[in-house]
Amino acid sequence: MGDVLAGFHAAWEFESDSVLIRYERGIRTPKLFQALGERRVPLEAIEGVTLTPGRRGTVVLRAELRPGADPLLEAAAGQLKESGDPYRLVLPAERETLAEYYADELRAQLTESGPAERHLVAAPEAPLQFKAYDGKASFDGTAVSFRWFWTGASSAKWKAGDQRFPMSELSGVEWRSPEVFEGHLRLLRRDAAGPAGQADQDPAAVVFGLGYGPVHESLPFAAAVLAAVRNCAPVPAVSTARARRDPADIADRIRHLGELHQAGLVTDEEFSSKKAELLAEL
Repeated sequence: MGDVLAGFHAAWEFESDSVLIRYERGIRTPKLFQALGERRVPLEAIEGVTLTPGRRGTVVLRAELRPGADPLLEAAAGQLKESGDPYRLVLPAERETLAEYYADELRAQLTESGPAERHLVAAPEAPLQFKAYDGKASFDGTAVSFRWFWTGASSAKWKAGDQRFPMSELSGVEWRSPEVFEGHLRLLRRDAAGPAGQADQDPAAVVFGLGYGPVHESLPFAAAVLAAVRNCAPVPAVSTARARRDPADIADRIRHLGELHQAGLVTDEEFSSKKAELLAEL
């Protein structure tokens, strides 16, 4: 067991080859943290560490993960609110010196940077399920199933019937946060003939609504599916994604990213970095 640094909602345990983050359970702890329980982050998955002033007499220690190292962050695609970032540890300001010590110790052990060729942080484990507005989504580790609700599903989805998608048929996952406009989870199929339509008409997608598909349920689900898809892929995840990017999808994602930026959910630096990544995929 390594040294432990405890903050609000979580404690970080520093080990020789990883950081084990254990999240508290309680009414004030973000539900996503409670759903995750804990995250073991190998040092090779981390490319930087920051320590910055927080709000109301706090400091924030944050681990910056390499792009592609964590299926949860990859699925989130920059849509998590700052308070929902699982790799931020908020501490009282009087512990700043101690936090700086651990930040320096951690930085000294980091040797990797840049995009990771594979997921280095484990995805949430199946089976997983959640209720969307128009159906129930289930994942057993080998396939995703959608069972439509008559109260919410469109006629197009009723006509298509309940759906089952083996991992071998999928190329990725598209998650749009239920905390912003038009949230949904869409499965990206390898045999898709063209750009996907509206999520409420697409049998490969479920849509979110008030109380349906909350972040702490739908995001771990998306991350688990994404990790399973990557494990089935015959080529590295980055190469597969770039080969299948559609210009209309890139434009839509940049538009959505701009909305998050205007709403203050994405910083200037995060906006510029993610926009550059998306443009590079054209």
